[in-house]
Amino acid sequence: MAIARTLKHLVAGAVIGLAALGVAHAEEWKFAVEEGPGDVQTLYAEQFKKLVEQRSQGKVKVTIYTYGQLGNENDLTELTASGAIQFSNASPGHLGTFVPEVQILSLPFLLPEADAAKGEILSNSKALYGSLAKDFTAKGLKLFTIYPEGEMIWTTKKAVRKPADLGDVKFRVMTSPILIEQFKLYGANPVALPWGEVYGGLQMNVIQAQVNPAFFIESAKFHEVTDHLIYVGDVEYTTTVVSNADFYESLPAERKKMLDEVRSELQQYIFKTEREKNAAAVDKMLKDNPKLKVVKLTDAEREVFRKRAEPLGQKLVAMVGGRAGEILKQLKAEIQTANTQVSAK
Repeated sequence: MAIARTLKHLVAGAVIGLAALGVAHAEEWKFAVEEGPGDVQTLYAEQFKKLVEQRSQGKVKVTIYTYGQLGNENDLTELTASGAIQFSNASPGHLGTFVPEVQILSLPFLLPEADAAKGEILSNSKALYGSLAKDFTAKGLKLFTIYPEGEMIWTTKKAVRKPADLGDVKFRVMTSPILIEQFKLYGANPVALPWGEVYGGLQMNVIQAQVNPAFFIESAKFHEVTDHLIYVGDVEYTTTVVSNADFYESLPAERKKMLDEVRSELQQYIFKTEREKNAAAVDKMLKDNPKLKVVKLTDAEREVFRKRAEPLGQKLVAMVGGRAGEILKQLKAEIQTANTQVSAK
């Protein structure tokens, strides 16, 4: 395993080195994402590239690497921490093995439902960009930003409205202990399966359900091998953008100022973009598969799952340890304030 990973990093280094030869006239920043062309993370990276190259007047060139070009999700985080690449996406479901505290962002029924409150928390939270960011720094990473990719939607072979409906369902989740625990609390039989095996698993009925944002379900064609889209309204899928900590700290003040401005502009861009992309994905799925049924849980039905999920926060704190409890408490207080401020307007 160690030899394979070393070889993969050598290959990645060779690719990066060859790319750098063609841009010797400019400073190159490498940005790797966990998704493919046209997906939300790639759209973010492309807009990042556009803004950085414009505002640096071509003095900085951004090279984007999509999923698989430099390895898997964990490889990208390791390459960023080592300084081989400057920026990468690192989503909580995968990043949890590297920065365990970030799994807080995967907790169901945590983030505000209102877009304004959600935007405030994901853009400016002191719990995230102050407290949680320290855990990134300790691993050689700079937490650059956090943004949403869309509501997590369940695809299932049968209609699901209550935990009892999940009793015989093998539910694919990412390889995150907290996600496995979440779906156990919901009443399902969670199965950690690489996403490359999900389509075949659904097709062969090895698994009966999985969860992802709409754009990813459509992109991966999971709607071809399922019967229902279930809107539970429990989790907004978020991703982090991280930078190599030493690289970021070494930047001159004007470069950091530019990145602050780019980050602020991109937060507004990506909120709008992911909403549009997810809505278009649902329309396309329903057109491609007219038999697909949409189920949206009522407030009362959602409340049953919310109650089931209540122990999850403390389970996560016990599992992760460290400052997870402190960060979660601070974040919940900020969310309450953000919700109150939005309601008052």
